[in-house]
Amino acid sequence: MKSVINAEPFRIDVPDSVLADLKERIARTRWPMEAKAPPWKFGASLDYMRRVADHWQHRYDWRRAESAMNRFTHYRVRLGASLGADVASDVHLILERGSGSDPLPLIITHGWPGSFVEFLDVIERLAHPERFGGDVKDAFTVVVPGIPGYGFSAPPAAPITPIAVAAMWHELMTGVLGCQRYVAQGGDWGAIITSYLALNHPRNLAAIHMNMVGFLANLSPGSDPLDPEEEAWRAANDRQRGKETAYAQVHATRPQTLAFPLTDSPVGLAAWILEKYQAWTVGVTDPPKPLDPPYELDRLLDNVMLYWLSGIAGSIWLYVSFQDPNLRVPPPGVRVEVPTGVLLCPNDLSLPAPDRWIRRMYNLVDRRDAPRGGHFIAFEEGKLFVEELRRYFGRYRS
Repeated sequence: MKSVINAEPFRIDVPDSVLADLKERIARTRWPMEAKAPPWKFGASLDYMRRVADHWQHRYDWRRAESAMNRFTHYRVRLGASLGADVASDVHLILERGSGSDPLPLIITHGWPGSFVEFLDVIERLAHPERFGGDVKDAFTVVVPGIPGYGFSAPPAAPITPIAVAAMWHELMTGVLGCQRYVAQGGDWGAIITSYLALNHPRNLAAIHMNMVGFLANLSPGSDPLDPEEEAWRAANDRQRGKETAYAQVHATRPQTLAFPLTDSPVGLAAWILEKYQAWTVGVTDPPKPLDPPYELDRLLDNVMLYWLSGIAGSIWLYVSFQDPNLRVPPPGVRVEVPTGVLLCPNDLSLPAPDRWIRRMYNLVDRRDAPRGGHFIAFEEGKLFVEELRRYFGRYRS
């Protein structure tokens, strides 16, 4: 990795006027009625959102969050120019150089409705294990970019695809940072982007790890038929995802319409996001569990704030690519040959897939079924996440 990189140092510094406007908007929230039903049955709980708004307005301290974020080294860099003017974006990233003489470069990619905030509590543990009683030989140089349109990464001029983002990440890791060899991890959109990084840019990529299976199997004529375990899983998974993916259809088909209310109302934005932190952490059930998201409000609001400060519109543009039914399906006879590990969590929105299904798309060399956790595993179970990455990627150190 280069000791000096051609990127613009970046420091988070939100104007006071923006924070004052936010508090005024929260104070003017127009609250909806709520059906007589258990909390969370039809979406975000009114009682919970009232508590969120009260905390946000009266006790939440953005300057605390800003200071914690600025402990790390931030940059912005122009990526994707070779892909066209409508694709290129000024991408924000955290770069934490690891301890020791040979830390392994690791790029971690978030999804929606996440951000780099998901990884703030694990970056230091991954980069400097000796500070937490670990071995310096397990250190990573951690790179956490924001997908274009998320957080402090500028949105592109028009909706882009995860294929384009993967090309940007390849440019970032091999061109800007000068990594000859690195590893990658991702969940949600991050799993799809990481999959395309491995499929289209495998040369410098030693291994990948996902906490969600990014690709779907190509079941075109001539492919191996599903076995009974795959058939049963697919039917159950389709039922489960059917309860949880209406939001994605709205994002994919009417992103501009949705952007109006979510850009104007902070509480509306928080409800749209936090409902996912509830369902995809406590588990998708029918009826939904009447449990609040098991996170401190400050941590949740740190993430919501990134969507408020930048506006949510650019982040949901990525879903337009879902209109292509083959977006997540490799071509017939093609799979990711880069060594692949997965950590599958019991409370995620997708059910843990059988090995045979995963091997249709990946060179699966390692699989762990987590004893607990959901979609936001690094945010929810940071210690488990760090231990998993150290264990799995340990075999790919030079």
